[in-house]
Amino acid sequence: MLPRDEFIFTIGYDGPTAIIDSHAKRRYHGLSTQALIDKGFYRAAYSSAVFSGNPDEIKMVADAYGRITGTEVNLATMDRLFGVFPVDVKRSMLL
Repeated sequence: MLPRDEFIFTIGYDGPTAIIDSHAKRRYHGLSTQALIDKGFYRAAYSSAVFSGNPDEIKMVADAYGRITGTEVNLATMDRLFGVFPVDVKRSMLL
């Protein structure tokens, strides 16, 4: 499994390698899920919540996203919307 900051800022995969947004990782590493929401980084916040495995954090992101879109968002929708799933990869590449 990738370290938290790499998982949060993963922008895609090339086979068994995770592609990481190095600029975002460098600038925003270490932010909590709530801090990412506050900055408007909903995909990163959702990734953080998924990484933590805390259902309360996942619901917090879904609720915050629902407030800005004016819709009720369920967890299945969030998975598909942001394309965030736990993936077992061994390598990462910084872009």
